[in-house]
Amino acid sequence: QLSFAATTPELADKKKYPYFFRTVPSDNAVNPAILKLLKHYHWKRVGTLTQDVQRFSEVRNDLTGVLYGEDIEISDTESFSNDPCTSVKKLKGNDVRIILGQFDEEMAVKVFCCAYEEEMYGSKYQWIIPGWYEDLWWESWINSSQCLTKNLLAAMEGYIGVDFEPLSSKTNKTISGRTPQQYEKEYNAKRGDGQSSKFHGYAYDGIWVIARTLQRAMNYLNSTNKHQKIEDFNYTNHKLGKIFLNAMNETRFFGVTGEVVFRNGERMGTIKFTQFQEQKEVKVGEYNAVDDKLVIINNSIRFQGLEPPKDKTIIQEELRKISLPLYSILSALTILGMIMASAFLFFNIKNRNQKLIKMSSPYMNNLIILGGMLSYASIFLFGLDGSFVSEKTFETLCTVRTWILTVGYTTAFGAMFAKTWRVHAIFKNVKMKKKIIKDQKLLGIVGGMLLIDLCILICWQVVDPLRRTVEKYNMEPDPAGRDISIRPILEHCENTHMTIWLGIVYAYKGLLMLFGCFLAWETRNVSIPALNDSKYIGMSVYNVGIMCIIGAAVSFLTRDQPNVQFCIVALVIIFCSTITLCLVFVPKLITLRTNPDAATQNRRFQFTQNQKKEDSKTSTSVTSVNQASTSRLEGLQSENHRLRMKITELDKDLEEVTMQLQDTPEKTTYIKQNHYQDLNDILSIRNFTDSKDGEKAILKNHLDQNPPAQWGSDPSRTSKDPIEDINSPEHIQRRLSLQLPILHHAYLPSIGGVDASCASPCVSPSASPRHRHVPPSFRVMVSGL
Repeated sequence: QLSFAATTPELADKKKYPYFFRTVPSDNAVNPAILKLLKHYHWKRVGTLTQDVQRFSEVRNDLTGVLYGEDIEISDTESFSNDPCTSVKKLKGNDVRIILGQFDEEMAVKVFCCAYEEEMYGSKYQWIIPGWYEDLWWESWINSSQCLTKNLLAAMEGYIGVDFEPLSSKTNKTISGRTPQQYEKEYNAKRGDGQSSKFHGYAYDGIWVIARTLQRAMNYLNSTNKHQKIEDFNYTNHKLGKIFLNAMNETRFFGVTGEVVFRNGERMGTIKFTQFQEQKEVKVGEYNAVDDKLVIINNSIRFQGLEPPKDKTIIQEELRKISLPLYSILSALTILGMIMASAFLFFNIKNRNQKLIKMSSPYMNNLIILGGMLSYASIFLFGLDGSFVSEKTFETLCTVRTWILTVGYTTAFGAMFAKTWRVHAIFKNVKMKKKIIKDQKLLGIVGGMLLIDLCILICWQVVDPLRRTVEKYNMEPDPAGRDISIRPILEHCENTHMTIWLGIVYAYKGLLMLFGCFLAWETRNVSIPALNDSKYIGMSVYNVGIMCIIGAAVSFLTRDQPNVQFCIVALVIIFCSTITLCLVFVPKLITLRTNPDAATQNRRFQFTQNQKKEDSKTSTSVTSVNQASTSRLEGLQSENHRLRMKITELDKDLEEVTMQLQDTPEKTTYIKQNHYQDLNDILSIRNFTDSKDGEKAILKNHLDQNPPAQWGSDPSRTSKDPIEDINSPEHIQRRLSLQLPILHHAYLPSIGGVDASCASPCVSPSASPRHRHVPPSFRVMVSGL
C-alpha cells in the first residue's frame, strides 16, 4: 500500500499497518524539524496549546517524545475544545514565551484573538503553528471572533508555520530527467484553470516509487529465482510480498518533492518553515530529514525585537548600588568637614591657656571635636556597598559603622552636656558657696555615657548581630530595550529584632537630648559666655533633633533607592556635625579675635532658684548684683533718710514732753493723751530696726500684762499697792527723765544712726555703719507704759 496524501500519524503504527507506505511525510514529520528549530535558537523551554482533536493530540504526544531527553522543557501543556482564552491565560501565567500550537484555521483565529487580549505577541513571544492553512485563511473565520482584523493581524505577525515541502526548491534533475521547476511548469500548463493540489508532486513521485520497487523486485527475482516471476504475485504469497517490502524500503532517488527515502514506511521528506510577514506567508527555511539539517534562508526570519525572543523571562538580578559620582561628592564634603574639625582642634589646643578657652573646658572641647570627626568618618562606611566590597566585608561594615556613629554622637553631645552640667551644679547653689568640679569628673560623666553605649552595642552584637540581607524588588523592563527583565536587589544591614534594638538606642539618645535641653534651660540666665553655652546647646539640640527626625523618616521611605537614602543620611550627618561644631567654636573664635577680655569680665548675671522652706510658705530669691538690686538699694537709702527725719521730729516731741514733766506733775494726763501714740511710734521704729520679731512680741506681751494706769482712777488705793506706787506720776516722771535719753541712743544705730556705745548723742548718725546690729545690753523696754 502506498499513499501520496494520507498524513495522519495513526497510519505510522506498523503493528496495525506493516505494509503501509506513503510518499508524503506524516504530520509527525514536522516534530524533528521543530526540534531542530528550537535548538537553532537555543529555546529550551516551551509550552503546547492543542485543540482537542485526535489528529492534533497525536502530534502533540509524538512531540513530547521527541523533546524528551533533548534538554528541552515543556513547562506547560494546555488543550481546549472551543474557547482557547483560558488556556492562553494559563500559558502567560506560567511565563511561556515559545508556544507550539496544534489547531485548525477556525481555532487559530480565536487563539490569536485571545493572544492579542493577553498581549502575548510581539518581541517577547514566538508562535509556531501548522503551516498547511490555506492562503488568507484568517479572512474566512474573522467573523467568528470578536477581534478586529487589525488586532488579529497584529497578534499573527511573526508566527512560524511548519509543513512539508510540496516541491523541492533544488534545481537538480529528478529521476524523470526534469527539474522540480520544469515539472511544476509542465504541471500547471496541463492543469489549466483547474484547482491545484499540494499533493501532486508526491503523487508523481509515488508513481516512480512503484516503478522503482517493481524494477528492483524483478531484478532480485531474476538474480535469485529464475522460475518465479513477478506476474505470479498474489496477496497470499508472503515470500513475494516480503521481496516487495524490502525493495520499497531500499528505494531511494531524487524526485520532484526532494530526496525520496523511506524509514519504516515513513517518508523522510523536506519540511519547510514559513513566517507571517506583513500579511503574507514567506518561506524562511527548510529542514531535510534525510540529512537532519536545518537551513535558514539568508537570515530571512524577522523577529519583532532586536533579537530572537527568549524562551522565558530572563531575570537579571541587578544590585542597586550607590553612584560613584555621588559618593565622591559627599566624600569631598565629608573631608572638608573633617578639615574644619581639625582646624577647630588646632585652635583649641593652641589657645588652651587663654582665659576664654580655659574657662570653656578645653578637654571637653576636644571630646566634642572627636565626636564630630567620628560622625564624619561614618559617612565613608555608609557609602560602601556590594559594588565596592565583598559580602563578608559588607557584613563587617554593618557593625563598624553603627558603633562609630553611636559612639561619636555620645562623645560630642555627652561632653557638651557635661560642661553645661558643671555650670548648673555651680550656679544652682543659692548661697553661692565655693564649689570646684574638675575636668576629671566631667570625663567620668562622658565615660559613663559611653559605657552605657558600649553595653547596648555589645549586647546587640552578641544576642542579635547585624547581618547582610538582600531585598528583592518587582521586576522592571530593561532600560536598553532588551528582552529581559531587571530584578533590582538591595543590600541591607538587618537582624531579627531590628526594631527593638533601634528603639533602645533611640530612647537612650532621646533621653540624652532631653537632659541636655533641661541643663540648657536651667542655665539660660548665666550670662558668662566663657562658661555658658546653653544658647548654642539649645540651637544644636533643636537642629539635630529636627534633622534626625526628618532624615530618619525620609530614609525609611526611600529604602528602595540607595542613592537617595545615602544622600539624605550623609547630608544629615554632615549638617548636624558641622552646625554643632560651628555653634560651639565659631563664637569663641570671633570673641577671641575681636575682644578676648570681654567674655571673661564679671558681667551681670542672674540665677534664680525658688526653694520651699519647711516651716513657711515664703521663698527666698537669690539674684546677682544688677540694675534691680541697685534700685532696691536706692530705695532703702531713701527710706533711711525718711526715718532720720522722723527721728528728728520725735526728738523734739520728747524734749517737749520732758520739759512739761519737769514743769508740773499734772501734765501727765496730757502725756497720756497726746504723746502716748508718739511713744508707740518710737517703739515701732525700734521694732522695725530690730530684725528679731521675738522682742516685739515680748514688748507687746509686757504692755498687755502691764496696761497704763488710769491716772484719774480711784485714790482710795493704799500706798502699799505695788502697782499704784509704780504708776504714780512721780515715778513716771522720774523714769521718763532717765529712760527717754537712753532709748533715743538705743534705736538710732538700728536705722543707721549713732552707735549705742557712742559717748555723746550729738555724734553724727552717718558715722555709724549701716544696718549695724544693736547689742542686747542696750535694748530698752519701757515697762511702765
